[in-house]
Amino acid sequence: MTPYTPPTQDQLLAIRVNAGIEELAQTERFAAAEPDLVEAIVEGVGQFAAGEFAPLNRLGDLEGAKLENGMVRLPDGFAEAYQSYVEQGWNAIASPEEFGGQGLPFTLACNVLENLGSANMAFNLLPMLSVGAIEAIEHHGTEAQKAKYLPNLVSGAWSGTMNLTEPQAGSDVGALRSTATPIEAGEHAGKYLIQGQKIFITWGEHELAENIIHLVLARLPDAPEGSRGISLFIVPKYLVRDDGSLGVRNDLRCVSLEHKLGIHASPTCVMSFGDSYAEGGECIGELIGEPNRGLMAMFTMMNNARINVGNQGVQIGERATQQALAFAAERVQSARAGSPDKTPVAIIEHPDVRRMLLRMKSLTEGARALLYYCAGQVDRGNLGDETAGLRAEVLVPLVKAWGTDAGVEAAGIGIQIHGGMGFIEETGAAQHWRDSRISPIYEGTNGIQAADLVTRKLGLAGGEAVLALAQEIARDAADEPALRALAEDCLAVASWMRDEATLDDRLAGSVPFCTMLAVAAAGWQLTKQAQAVANGASPTLARTKPVTTRYFLDHLVPEANGLKASAVAGAELLYSLSTEALVG
Repeated sequence: MTPYTPPTQDQLLAIRVNAGIEELAQTERFAAAEPDLVEAIVEGVGQFAAGEFAPLNRLGDLEGAKLENGMVRLPDGFAEAYQSYVEQGWNAIASPEEFGGQGLPFTLACNVLENLGSANMAFNLLPMLSVGAIEAIEHHGTEAQKAKYLPNLVSGAWSGTMNLTEPQAGSDVGALRSTATPIEAGEHAGKYLIQGQKIFITWGEHELAENIIHLVLARLPDAPEGSRGISLFIVPKYLVRDDGSLGVRNDLRCVSLEHKLGIHASPTCVMSFGDSYAEGGECIGELIGEPNRGLMAMFTMMNNARINVGNQGVQIGERATQQALAFAAERVQSARAGSPDKTPVAIIEHPDVRRMLLRMKSLTEGARALLYYCAGQVDRGNLGDETAGLRAEVLVPLVKAWGTDAGVEAAGIGIQIHGGMGFIEETGAAQHWRDSRISPIYEGTNGIQAADLVTRKLGLAGGEAVLALAQEIARDAADEPALRALAEDCLAVASWMRDEATLDDRLAGSVPFCTMLAVAAAGWQLTKQAQAVANGASPTLARTKPVTTRYFLDHLVPEANGLKASAVAGAELLYSLSTEALVG
């Protein structure tokens, strides 16, 4: 597998141009994000990821996580790399300063995850999940809960998880059956006995951190049916005393590990709570937030979690592209078509291979531009800018859905460039595709993201939040006919969906519309990068950025334009066959 080389200059360009980090640094809250510090963070975490996480990527795929005597074991080197990650403070970049964080913009936390995930996507899921736990406790925990749990979560000494899914309740979280029974007396009075089983729990058990803080959705007695009757609980692997020290092990355990297509080094656990495994036979949890409002509390961290999953598309796209470029430059096969010299050349010289490589680079750079634009809007929303907050709400499903689709496509093209050797595991190209394939499913499938766009997001500000994005792209694309046409088509589809379409019609066209709007936004942000480079920003990208931007505008944008017919086709044809006839 090709070593990871951090794309530091392209990341800095996106952070400056698309996220607008220098403008953020003008505010009191983010004043520390000065250019020297930003460069030091981006360069530093890139070097760390390349040196510590990347060498474990192939080993993690081959050996994977193993469950032995109730304990999850990782390959040699993972514990040391995670300890280095904690000691160097990378987990604390954007966390609150009062609990040991650095209080820097979310944008820079995105860069930390981008580098770590490009180096080792499976390993990066561990800190990524902890970020969500920190956010939930910060926003919904009591002062005592924050003091007890946040310092060690922020440092990375403890890790966090999200426990939503149950065997009978996948995307329909309201169907969960886990229970929380109030404890009336004794040492744990005021807390709850948690009982139930959860599946697909990422990094639900491991020995890399001193403790694991599980956030678990469960039902209180007599709770309303469906999603309105779900509460959220903090359930630590080891109970935490009031002074912060660790007590006995809680009654929870990993029953089994899932055997997955990819991300083999990430233990995906079936977790059992309250089945008399530990001392005392009781699984103790603390309510976080209001009773029966657990789903709302969980969704506090969902937006950022979805952005972080979209980031995975950038990560795997970058790593697959680097490997494909290295292979194509070395693999010699056939003479260049039409050349009088019949000497075989490296396949990078052949037109179709060039097309594939440029497509991979353009997809990855477009997804990166969109990611950091969204991150910058999140940071502005956190500063109180309501318009930016609304823009971020609209961008989240675009980043998550199209970003991960772009990553899967890039990883697939990478296999194609390798030819038959791409289908052979030893080259490592197949691992990138296998690892990539989970990201369109994580944190709500991409179909759910598209449905969110055409329902909840299209309803924001009476539909004006979505329309405003398309209108701004169209205005700025005056000199780019294809991009302007795509933005105008997005306007037309959004208006039709808002004013005329039935709910079924909107949902039937949601995925193509989501792709259209995402490609338009990514192309728009790439043009801003190209303009900045033309004006002297990032001289090292002066040769490549105009070409990758041009490829995106001339090839990917017109393709997205062709999706309009599907976006407005409606749902009638989808139901023209009965279920019985369709199944056959």
